[in-house]
Amino acid sequence: MAAAQMSKLVETSIDEDADEDEVQEIPLPNVRSAVLTKVIEYCTHYQTDPMTPITTPLKSSKVEEVVQQWYADFVKVEHVLLFELVIAAKFMDIKPLLDLACFAAKGKSVGEIKKIFDISPDLSPEEEAEIREENK
Repeated sequence: MAAAQMSKLVETSIDEDADEDEVQEIPLPNVRSAVLTKVIEYCTHYQTDPMTPITTPLKSSKVEEVVQQWYADFVKVEHVLLFELVIAAKFMDIKPLLDLACFAAKGKSVGEIKKIFDISPDLSPEEEAEIREENK
């Protein structure tokens, strides 16, 4: 139960008057089951080995130098899954997971993010170059 309550969304959705053995359904329409499995894995591990808080300014740009190795390995996933973890952590309001996933996702170029989310370019390469030149 403590792992589930890391999510402020889940914590506020739990009926405190319900029997402890009663299954309570909490809709998570924005979270795929594979992502939810990863979220549960994170929250369960966090209960036995809390992650070192990620504070700014960052002491390093490398995840493994900021948090424990288990957490650094946890975010070594495909880019799509990493961004889905960001979205799930934001939606479910799990701040330590959001901090970790965002930290791991930082440094991605606009092109990488567009590729991950299958976003077609809005501008031609010439238009992009012109805008970059204007904004120097």
